[in-house]
Amino acid sequence: MAGGASVLEDGSTLSRLDRKLYKVERVLALVSGLAVFSLMILAVVSVGGRNLFNAPLPGYVDWIEQVMPLIAFMGVSYTQRDGGHIRMDILVGKLRGRALWLAEFITTLAMLILMLALVYGAFSHFLRSFDLGRPLWSNDSSIDIAIPLWPAKLLVPVAFSVLSLRFMVQLVGYGRAFFYGLVEPIAVPLVMSAAAQAAEEAEHVMDYDKAGER
Repeated sequence: MAGGASVLEDGSTLSRLDRKLYKVERVLALVSGLAVFSLMILAVVSVGGRNLFNAPLPGYVDWIEQVMPLIAFMGVSYTQRDGGHIRMDILVGKLRGRALWLAEFITTLAMLILMLALVYGAFSHFLRSFDLGRPLWSNDSSIDIAIPLWPAKLLVPVAFSVLSLRFMVQLVGYGRAFFYGLVEPIAVPLVMSAAAQAAEEAEHVMDYDKAGER
């Protein structure tokens, strides 16, 4: 997406749903960040153990396999809400008014359909790995220390389900914008100009400076 983006809010039902979903997305993004930090800790422990005691962390690669879905998928909906995903704006960036909202609606609908298909496929993949009748409820496990793989596989449909909900909220936002001819609709990322983005960043810096002076 070209430049930064902002999401407008008001007291409507759609905006309340947007804010509630955003709280869930922030929690998932925090979990993703903690997963990155835990991976750093695992690397330090493994390398330190290898160099100091000639004993690296057992199952280091297995643990990486478990953590990677947290890093890769749990923050995608949070980024989608704030318009942070990279995309090509060669055509859409030239549109204005209802034409823009129609284009956004169509592309968001296409992404929603794709994501629902991925949720179905990812959940089916999880079910093949999960079995209540087996030890640790697992049909498969990692190679080295036999960690059950179904928790990592479950994270994918969960993250994609949250992203699907985000697409649904944005579809309503773009649909309202197209139907009513809105200039600045709520609950959808609005592209900011370079000047507006710079002004917002400057305001944040000034706020930090004032907080530091206190």
